[in-house]
Amino acid sequence: MTTFFIGLFILVFGGFFYGKFVDRVFAPDNRSTPAINKADGVDFVAMPKWKNQLIELLNIAGTGPVLGPIQGILFGPLAFITIPLGCVLAGAVHDYMNGMISIRNGGAQMPRMVGKYLGKNIKRFYTIVLWLLLFLVGVVFIYTPGDLIVRDILNKDAGAQSSTIWIVYAGIFGYYLIATFFPIDKIIGRIYPIFGAILIISAIGVFVGIMMDGGVNLQNLSMETLPQHPLGQKFIPVFFITVACGILSGFHGSQSTLISRTVSSEKEGRSTFYNMMILEGFIAMCWAAGAMVLFNRGVDLSTGATAMVGLISREFLGAIGSFFAILGVIVLPITSGDTAFRSLRLMVGETFNIDQTVIKKRILTTLGIFIPAITILVFAKTSPNGFNLLWQYFGFTNQFVAIFALAMAAVYLKVEKKVIWITLIPGMFYTFIVISYICHAPIGLGLEPRLGSLIGLDPNSYILSYIIGAVASVLYMLFVLKRGKHGLNELQPVTAN
Repeated sequence: MTTFFIGLFILVFGGFFYGKFVDRVFAPDNRSTPAINKADGVDFVAMPKWKNQLIELLNIAGTGPVLGPIQGILFGPLAFITIPLGCVLAGAVHDYMNGMISIRNGGAQMPRMVGKYLGKNIKRFYTIVLWLLLFLVGVVFIYTPGDLIVRDILNKDAGAQSSTIWIVYAGIFGYYLIATFFPIDKIIGRIYPIFGAILIISAIGVFVGIMMDGGVNLQNLSMETLPQHPLGQKFIPVFFITVACGILSGFHGSQSTLISRTVSSEKEGRSTFYNMMILEGFIAMCWAAGAMVLFNRGVDLSTGATAMVGLISREFLGAIGSFFAILGVIVLPITSGDTAFRSLRLMVGETFNIDQTVIKKRILTTLGIFIPAITILVFAKTSPNGFNLLWQYFGFTNQFVAIFALAMAAVYLKVEKKVIWITLIPGMFYTFIVISYICHAPIGLGLEPRLGSLIGLDPNSYILSYIIGAVASVLYMLFVLKRGKHGLNELQPVTAN
C-alpha cells in the first residue's frame, strides 16, 4: 500500500504546490470576464465558484477515470506513480491553460484559439479532429451508461436485440437534447449538484473499502513488479493511451472553454480548472486500486473494465453502496456526454457564425449534431466489433487533440514572455506517445506488425514507431518555438459569439 499512498501524496501536495506555480505563471488579475461583459442568458452566464467547480468536474470525469485506470492497473503498481505525476504535470496544466486563455480571449472555443495561436491551416485540421472526438465522446457516453443501466440496474439483456436498451438510449439522448439546447444555468447548473454528490460519495466509498482491506492486496513498486502486462503490451505508449482521461484528455479542453463563459473572476481559475483535474486523478487512483485488489484476489485478468465496475462496487460497498457507486459511474459519462454535445453546438455556431441566442438557429444546430451521432451509435451497437473500434479511436483521438491544446498554450506563454516549458514538455511527451502508438497499432499504420518480418524486426517491437515518435516530438518543439516568435499583432484576433 506504500506506493499507493506515495501516489496520493504526489497528487495532493504536488498538485497544491505546482498548481500555485502554474497559477503564478499565468498571473490572473481582476479584469472583467466574458461571463460578465458578454452575458447573454444562454451560454455566457455568471455562476457561483462552487457550481462552476462541480460542473467542470462532472464535465471532465467521463468513463475515462474509471474504465481507463481499471485497464491501466494491469501494468502494475507503477500506475500509482504515473497517474498522479501525469495529472499534476500535464492533465491539470492542460485544463487550466485552456480555460484561462479562453477567458482572456472572450470565452472563445478551442478551434478559434488554435487558429489564433497555431495558424489557420492547423485550425482546419484540428477542428475536424476535435469535432470527431466530441461526436465519439457523445456516442461512447450514451453507449456505456446505457448498458450499465440496463445490465446492472434493471438486470436485463443489454444486447442490440433488446428493446429495453434502445429505450434507455433514447432517454439519454432526450436528456442530452435538453441539456444541449437550454441555457446552461437552467438545466446543467441545477441538476449537476445532485450528480456531483453521487459521484463524490461513490469515489469515497471505494476508497474507504480499499483502506478497510488493509493493503495486503495492493502491490508496491519494485523490480519484480515493474510493468509486465498480461498481454505483453508496452508500457510506453499503450499505458498512457489506455488510462487516457485519468491523466490527460484533449476532450477536457472543450469543457474548460465551456466553463470559461460562466466564471466571474479569473482568480477562480486554479480551483475551477486545475484542482478539478487533481480530484479526477483521485477518482482514477481509487478505481485503479480497487481493481488491483480484486485481481490479486483471483479475479480473471481478462475481465472487462465495465464488468469490473460492478465487481469492485459490490466487493467494497455492499448491496446498497454498490448501487450508488454504479449509479455514480453511470452519472460520469452522462454528465460528460451532455456537455460534449453542448460544446460541439457552440463550436459549430462559432465556426459558421450561427447566432446561438436565436432559438430557431439553436434548434437547427442541435439537430444537425444529433442526427449523425445517432447513426454512429446504431453502427457501434449493431456491428460485432463496432464498439471496440469506436473505443480505440476515441482513446487515440482524445490524446491526439490534447497536443494541439498544449501547443496553443505554449505559444501563448511564449508570446506573453512567460515560462513556456510547463506546457511545451508535456506536449512533446504526448506527441511521442500518440505518434508512436498510431504508427504501431493495428488501427493505425501497424508498422512493426506489417513490416517487421520483412526487415528483420520483431513484430511486437516499437523500434520504428519510437524513432518516428521522437522525430515528431522534435518537430513539434521547433514548430511551437517558431510560432511563438510572432507578436500578438501578427496573430489573428479571437472573438466569441
